[in-house]
Amino acid sequence: MSVSFARSCLVAGLGLTLMAAGACTPLRSHQGYIIDVDLVNAIQPGVDNRQSVAATLGRPTIASQFAPADWYYVARDSRNLNFQTPKARSQIALKISFDAAGTVTSITRTGVDQIASISPYGKTTPTLGRKRGFFEDLFGNIGTVGAAGTGAGAGAPGGGGRTGP
Repeated sequence: MSVSFARSCLVAGLGLTLMAAGACTPLRSHQGYIIDVDLVNAIQPGVDNRQSVAATLGRPTIASQFAPADWYYVARDSRNLNFQTPKARSQIALKISFDAAGTVTSITRTGVDQIASISPYGKTTPTLGRKRGFFEDLFGNIGTVGAAGTGAGAGAPGGGGRTGP
């Protein structure tokens, strides 16, 4: 075996090893709002209003659906290795509450401790009642349209009753 062949095999093996090691590098990502601490500290309850908050921090990540008095700014840094599920390393959720006049009433900061971890139950949702098979699901409604007791009574469209005098 020649020295040049051995050297090229060594270089190729070393290159493959470096590529394999590079595939194990953790991936880091940032999602959401980029929090600037100085800008957040500039917001003062009782002084600022919706317009000044929007001018300082920009549009919120989420506006409250139930009480239009809350704005949320959310930022999350996560990390994952290979094809694993990403795990949150840090999270900041900034909640700014407003009164009816639009003045800031409170500012609340929460962190990664507020992340809820759920685990879905298998591939189906458990339900109460009898279990139906594939063919019952496929053909179960045949013959029930317009049948007695299904809501299409006399006088209803498709019910077969008389509608005139």
